[in-house]
Amino acid sequence: MTPLRIAMVTTFYPPYNFGGDGIYVQRLAGALHARGHHVEVIHDTDGYRMLAGHDPAPGPEAPFPVHQLRSDRPAWAALKVQQTGRPSAHKAQLQALLGDRFDVIHYHNVSLVGGPGVWALGQGVKLHTAHEHWLVCPTHILWKNNTRICDRKTCLSCVLRAGRPPQLWRMTGLLEREARHVDAFLTLSQSAADNHARFGFSPPIQVAPSFLPDDPDPQYRPHGLSRPFVLFVGRLEKIKGLQDVIPQMAGLPFDLVVAGDGDYADTLKALANGAPNIRFLGRQSLPQLRSLYRDALAVVTPSRCYEVFPLVVLEAFREGTPIIARDLGPYPEIVKATGGGLLFTDATSLKAALHKLAAAPDLARLMGQKALAAFQANWTEDAALEAYFAIIRQAAGKAGKPLAGIAAA
Repeated sequence: MTPLRIAMVTTFYPPYNFGGDGIYVQRLAGALHARGHHVEVIHDTDGYRMLAGHDPAPGPEAPFPVHQLRSDRPAWAALKVQQTGRPSAHKAQLQALLGDRFDVIHYHNVSLVGGPGVWALGQGVKLHTAHEHWLVCPTHILWKNNTRICDRKTCLSCVLRAGRPPQLWRMTGLLEREARHVDAFLTLSQSAADNHARFGFSPPIQVAPSFLPDDPDPQYRPHGLSRPFVLFVGRLEKIKGLQDVIPQMAGLPFDLVVAGDGDYADTLKALANGAPNIRFLGRQSLPQLRSLYRDALAVVTPSRCYEVFPLVVLEAFREGTPIIARDLGPYPEIVKATGGGLLFTDATSLKAALHKLAAAPDLARLMGQKALAAFQANWTEDAALEAYFAIIRQAAGKAGKPLAGIAAA
């Protein structure tokens, strides 16, 4: 097999990242590199430095080239991309890095690395993965007026209430014109693909399965918890919905363990009001999280907004742990396809799901077995890369861009 030359282009990438999209890119790049492909990552640092106000602590050195785009005025550089939808401060560097050096250019979150204008740069088969709803929503998450799920587009008032500058380029047809440069648009769940179509994105979007990297020797760190517990993992923000779970814990024979931190932490702790079966652990290391996932009765995923495909689900399923999820976004398709959890729609059905878990001790084990079987069938590294190369083969064929190594990939 001839190795492919693959570029990953994204805004956020560890350690310059906040959420799961950068981690996904890091894991995909690592999996491709381990299989002998030449991988390079090109990512912006201005957006992270503008939002965080500082550089992050250095991370481990990657086994492949990582090109960091950096300006002396990060806020100004990020704002120019956000306002114009095109590469600005780093256009020349992007052109030089991409050029004709790659068989595949895989764009991810391009919101601050070049907007839709960056799709025109470089040659080869071009993919774009929608990790959020940025293609149809200037706030990325279809969260209307900073209060509820979006049901129809009123973007100007919405971005103003969210404290973001309006993006006039979205009214010019720029995104639609630049989309012709992309051979395949991807996302990680059918619900996200459906949302893009519902909110007016016309190019077809394929589902590319998410995955966790192979880990033949998992590292666990004892958590020291003695009582049974359900687990929440993630950023403590209002849109994540943990405030809907806390009031339902009264009288249950197990704990709610919260692993994470964020701006909403103090509000949530006040809501818990010292309840003896609610424990806030703060941020946890990966070995600590694996131990928590492994021993939890279930992982609670109550997000109030549209997720795309949270890594939390895969991390739970890998340890044979089911989920209790809001009937929203990707969770219905995950639970209905796997049998690996329970769904709820409101406080009453959430309370019923938690009490069902308490009343049926074997239920969590049975759902966990189904969750693990589904993970092994669908979301391992091998399964995801098989689908990934099939997508590249299909995109190359449709675009008339033959790739020597793909047939055997």
